[in-house]
Amino acid sequence: MDDRPLHYQSITQLASMLRSGETTPTALTEHFLTRIEKLNGPLNAFNLVTAERAMAEAKSAEVLLAAGRDLGPLHGVPYGVKDIYDVAGLPTTAGSQTLNSAPKKEESEVTRRLAAAGMIVLGKTITVEFAKGIVGINHIQGTPHNPWCEEHCVPGGSSAGTAVAVASGMAPMGLGSDTGGSVRVPAGLSGTVGLKSTVGRISRFGVFPLSWTLDSIGPLTRSVEDAALIYQILQGEDARDESTLGIRPDEALVSIKAGVKGIRIGIPQHTFFDNVDTEVEQAVMEAAQVFRDLGATVENIPYPEAEAVTKMSSVINGVEAAVIHEERLKTKADLMDPVVGPRMLSEREYLATDYVKMLKELKELQVSQMETLSEVDVVLSPSARIPAMPVATVDESLAVYLNYAEQYIANSNVGNRLGLCGLSLPCGFTSKGLPIGLLLNGKPFQEAMVLRVGYAYEQATNWKEVHPDLSWAGE
Repeated sequence: MDDRPLHYQSITQLASMLRSGETTPTALTEHFLTRIEKLNGPLNAFNLVTAERAMAEAKSAEVLLAAGRDLGPLHGVPYGVKDIYDVAGLPTTAGSQTLNSAPKKEESEVTRRLAAAGMIVLGKTITVEFAKGIVGINHIQGTPHNPWCEEHCVPGGSSAGTAVAVASGMAPMGLGSDTGGSVRVPAGLSGTVGLKSTVGRISRFGVFPLSWTLDSIGPLTRSVEDAALIYQILQGEDARDESTLGIRPDEALVSIKAGVKGIRIGIPQHTFFDNVDTEVEQAVMEAAQVFRDLGATVENIPYPEAEAVTKMSSVINGVEAAVIHEERLKTKADLMDPVVGPRMLSEREYLATDYVKMLKELKELQVSQMETLSEVDVVLSPSARIPAMPVATVDESLAVYLNYAEQYIANSNVGNRLGLCGLSLPCGFTSKGLPIGLLLNGKPFQEAMVLRVGYAYEQATNWKEVHPDLSWAGE
């Protein structure tokens, strides 16, 4: 064990400590619950803390370990759940006051797999209402506080609470979801690691939908290896999500430490670097040099398909969300978040022909990009073009909010529309101490490759060892 506090240890390190007897599932869970009790007030990451349930799950995990029944490296490790995942016995609010608050009877496939692996639920984390918002603001349940800013800065969304919980050491891992960047942007703004899987890689059963075309699942973690561990458990077929059928498992852990010598990395500067913050661009270019030093080939590439999708409207997301929430928009729109509700109402005006046309155009771009990317393994860019801004600045008006939202989502949204997988990991800080995220986009179902490349960079730098100063929050 290194000299970092328990709450900043990686899952890999916690697993080793659990098996050596340095800690126990109950002691570990109690440690994180105590930290949540201390920090959740100022940071507002969790909207529901299930302390009694968590301690009961920890005790069960401890009994199994004592009896020699080890469920694997996640056994006895606590985590947080974005409040769009159904957990049996807990309500799912999706960040809204319009949903039935009755406890769910069924378990999402993702949380079922984590439970089977021995993980312990600490509670539900705050999301933007219905996961529709990239900056992380929730006017109903409150906006999680980016732990790197004493001033209330945006955490990125929609997986805002999860990112804040992991970054602040309230949980070693948390679940997110990603429709336009909702794992990678909060990871980038909070200094954590976020993995966006390819649609079809991980089941979405029991996850409140935003877009059945674009929704994908992913964890937020402290390290790339932790992300790979979680990914390995979550992936696989589920008959209740037809997108997963026929997708062969990906053995990411086998190759993660293989290095990047000979790996080809492309930088499409004219697509992902428009209006980028100067310090963000510098950090990403320095990361590119790290890869060169490690033996990778790094060069600028054309990427016309990415450029094309950045100019497209949000027709697919808008239409599908409007269909999912059709009845709610008719009867409860006045109870919805004052940003989310009006956006959904306006998106009902899209024509069916617009929707079908865009689906066709995206499919054509997804096919043609395979030729464009045939000579590269990974595409490198900033996770977000600008760092975390104060909530008061972003939320000044709807027009200002939407302008900032466009800046935050511009890079990550490319991956969703083109069917890519992606990994965000820390690559530096601004002069104000705000995290900068490095985005590695991989071809569809190439999660093992982006994890391998991300791990090599993480091992060559020390960004994951830097944690926020939370003295202002009472730490």
